[in-house]
Amino acid sequence: MILIFTLLLAVRIIGPSKPFFGVVETVSRRTGDVPIGEFWMNITQDGRKIGYAQRDYSRTETGFHFSENIFMRINTMGIVQPLTVRTAAELKPDRTLASFQFDLGSNLFKFTARGTVDGKELTVRIGGPAEETTRVITLTEPPHLGSGIVESAGAGGLQPGEGRTFPVFDPASLGQRPVRMTLLGEEELTIMGKSRRVRKLSVDFMGMKQIAWVDPDGSVLREEGILGIALERVTREEALAGLEGAVSADLTEIASIPSSMPIPDAAALKVLKVRLEGLPDGHFFLDGGRQSYRNGVVTIRRESPLGPSTQPDVTAGEMTAFLKPSPFIQSDHPKIRQQLGKIVGPDDPDGLKADKLVAWVYKNLEKRPVLSVPNALETLENRIGDCNEHAVLLAAFARAAGLPADMEAGVVHLRGRFFYHAWNVLYLRDRGGWVTADAVLGQMPADVTHIRFIRGESDRQLDLVGLIGRLKLEILGMES
Repeated sequence: MILIFTLLLAVRIIGPSKPFFGVVETVSRRTGDVPIGEFWMNITQDGRKIGYAQRDYSRTETGFHFSENIFMRINTMGIVQPLTVRTAAELKPDRTLASFQFDLGSNLFKFTARGTVDGKELTVRIGGPAEETTRVITLTEPPHLGSGIVESAGAGGLQPGEGRTFPVFDPASLGQRPVRMTLLGEEELTIMGKSRRVRKLSVDFMGMKQIAWVDPDGSVLREEGILGIALERVTREEALAGLEGAVSADLTEIASIPSSMPIPDAAALKVLKVRLEGLPDGHFFLDGGRQSYRNGVVTIRRESPLGPSTQPDVTAGEMTAFLKPSPFIQSDHPKIRQQLGKIVGPDDPDGLKADKLVAWVYKNLEKRPVLSVPNALETLENRIGDCNEHAVLLAAFARAAGLPADMEAGVVHLRGRFFYHAWNVLYLRDRGGWVTADAVLGQMPADVTHIRFIRGESDRQLDLVGLIGRLKLEILGMES
């Protein structure tokens, strides 16, 4: 849940990558109608202040310069942390992206990315100068930056009832996502003590709905999204006031799903059968491996911890993708490999390697929520994190040890509720195939209350957005 919220901030739609293909509509672009100047907004949750946002637009010789600074105090799992998100971008005259600098930071972690568009390629550099990695992304559409997408739509000439789709680049997951904007009409809105006639926009981001109220010039006056979070235009003085008492409700708790019946000992269960309701359209991986999905019911069967599974063999060629390093799983980095050599032996069989790696990550990482985009190298150095930090580090160790590894995400049962969660899946030849592993809980295989919705790195976890506030679970049966 923490990672999902962080990625939502990165695309500036408040409520691990594949490029988005198939955007069939693009906005009619005009070079004018962009709100120029500095704007301040309060960020509230259910009416309680939790932070502020400051935005600035200015014209340049080549288009526009945009910057945004967000400060929030976020409560996750009972721990309050400051969160800062800074975005600076050069935009072309049609308001598509030319270059950007993105920084996200909390108490211990900092994520930095910068990129430049050249034709149909976007070159992105991640991390500081000492540990910088580069990735080139092929673009299918000139992308907008999520931070200014509502302003672009508000000034884009939409008629009432008309909707258009924008390709939006997400600097945290390094991919493009579609955002659907629909003009609902006009209405009166009182902002800063004045009544205004404004345009009301519906924003659909992967099934998550947001409403924005926009001045005729395109400047955003108010936004309302998921988890009770809203932004509203205020003066600079009002935005900066009251920060000492600002704090959100516990995001992980309010996004969790109540269990329809008690599960006294999840580790003892061999089979769990659950009915899923409220599933939006999406590319969810509900059927496969230890899970089967039929007519809205998912059945999870625990793998044997030592015996072979019934899964078919996978060729070496099919495993290549699960052995490669990635921008956030730096399995080829010398520091990762050096630590790996202290944990496993070169002649250890696959299962023993996996046992040792899960145990090491479980014992050596402090369990604490982290507001950042997780990566294995930073996690190894800081030795702290929540489920995503555990998962990226275990994946990096496993790939460096020659074990194909990936991440899975969905929900897990804890304290009478189902919480959004991430864990791993490892391909172990001496145990018959893919085996789940949860380094946060020290489990391999993971217990059957781990219900998988997606498989893939952090960019894929953004696909869980549409589930928040909609998903319902009904336990139909349990077998020990």
